Amino acid sequence: MTEETPGFDEKPDVPSGATPDDAEPKADSPAAAEGAAPAGDANQTAGLVAQLDQVRTALGERTADLQRLQAEYQNYRRRVERDRIAVKEIAIANLLTELLPVLDDIGRAREHGELVGGFKSVAESLETVAAKMGLQQFGKEGEPFDPTIHEALMHSYAPDVTETTCVAILQPGYRIGERTIRPARVAVAEPQPGAQTVKAEDAETADDKESGGPDEG
Repeated sequence: MTEETPGFDEKPDVPSGATPDDAEPKADSPAAAEGAAPAGDANQTAGLVAQLDQVRTALGERTADLQRLQAEYQNYRRRVERDRIAVKEIAIANLLTELLPVLDDIGRAREHGELVGGFKSVAESLETVAAKMGLQQFGKEGEPFDPTIHEALMHSYAPDVTETTCVAILQPGYRIGERTIRPARVAVAEPQPGAQTVKAEDAETADDKESGGPDEG
């Protein structure tokens, strides 16, 4: 008769091809991980999207700040350049204004034939330097009177003018670019009173003669 061997317990019935460990999946097994993966990936993706939106917002703000700063800098550069040019023009105008009496003396000496020798060379050099700095002389006899650039010191009537005209330049004017630093001081002449009426009557008489005289009734 066969006796049971003491110390060995009977094992539960296990299906063929399976082990006892396969009965219940462990928490850290691949099957459990596959079940939890979709929820974890969704949370991670949402977090990344939120971070990306924050980065984009911060980048947009920094870009706007940079563009605003660049625009302010460009405006500052233009303002500084404009102020620099204005200060330079004012300084040149002040210097040349102080030289105008000297240029007037040179002009009078030339008119009287006294601009000779070494004085002539120095005077011409001074006029050349003033011209290089932008000084321009204006004012000519016979040009129409313009109160914005002319200063009338003498007034008269003349039969041969049809408008107020500069008939003599007493002192030339000077400008730098479009800026007048001294008006031309002139003597002006206006048409004689009634001259226009006489000329108009003469013109009508001439027209009548050319057409054969007035029509007879």
